[in-house]
Amino acid sequence: MKSAKLAVSALAMIAASATFAAARDQIQVAGSSTVLPYATIAAEAFGENSDFPVPVVESGGSSAGLKKFCEGVADNTIDIANSSRPIKDSEKAACKAAGVTEIMEVRLGYDGIVFASDISGKDFAFTPADWYNALAANVLKDGKMVPNPYTKWSEIRADLPDQEILAFVPGTKHGTREVFEEKVIHAGCKEAGAEDALKAAGADDKKAAEDCMALRTDGKSVDVDGDYTETLARIQSAKNGIGVFGLAFYENNTDKLKVATMSGVLPSTETIAKGEYPVSRPLFFYVKKQHIGSVPGLKEFAEFFVSDEIAGPSGPLATYGLVADPELAATQKAVADETTIAQ
Repeated sequence: MKSAKLAVSALAMIAASATFAAARDQIQVAGSSTVLPYATIAAEAFGENSDFPVPVVESGGSSAGLKKFCEGVADNTIDIANSSRPIKDSEKAACKAAGVTEIMEVRLGYDGIVFASDISGKDFAFTPADWYNALAANVLKDGKMVPNPYTKWSEIRADLPDQEILAFVPGTKHGTREVFEEKVIHAGCKEAGAEDALKAAGADDKKAAEDCMALRTDGKSVDVDGDYTETLARIQSAKNGIGVFGLAFYENNTDKLKVATMSGVLPSTETIAKGEYPVSRPLFFYVKKQHIGSVPGLKEFAEFFVSDEIAGPSGPLATYGLVADPELAATQKAVADETTIAQ
């Protein structure tokens, strides 16, 4: 009986991995809300400049998109997952278990994570330590780790505005959240000396990092599960709120938002391209290679998405706010060669 089950399982895996006869002719894309506008621009331009239908692009967050991507190889599964972070080993394993064994990782460019408030609000000049001290569940105070006592930004640093702490941060399903936790909260924890204090108290590296990135739950830090439009709406309803956004979204809403500096650097495509702005990240989309040849135009769309005309420094994605990848030519070759990642 056991050998029969293994045989059936093996046959199912082979069937899942085989090229399928697609019952649709539109490319299906889902994932990161940060990548969404870039993918939408590329999809519409692809439809206008090719004989293929306009790809269907949906949002939902990086984690949700990659989960859908890893559901299997079939015409009822998506072809491309957009992500504002690299795919995790656990997601690769989930893909492999479902028969998605050939994944192309495509880096389309870079984006910055910015901190912005209402256009009529006060000016802020932040450091990662400021955000750690404002939002962490526990902070280092007088040499001891204590539950976060701060209610105003001015209590954290005297030269910050005397304004109530209220931050709207991406929910846990967003790739932006993970970058925010690692490059801002965790970095701030180190900067404030709190990680060393946690380790001195007996925490190993993993536990210290987890404790660093645990956020307070008293209403000062508010998760936003929707996209940046929802974060903007929250700020418009609570004028003392500060939101976490992608650079491109901010640059398209400068009439409503005022951006803060981080570690003395103003976020811009120039400061990110030069590596000066500390909170930037690469953006990706993942292509299910096993769908190439079955879903019309899939490879052509991937190549179009990262072409000089679309993703280059003078293309429409850069106009919207994408920081062009200086190694775009290497990405273009990898797509042309259908290069896959290790699983």
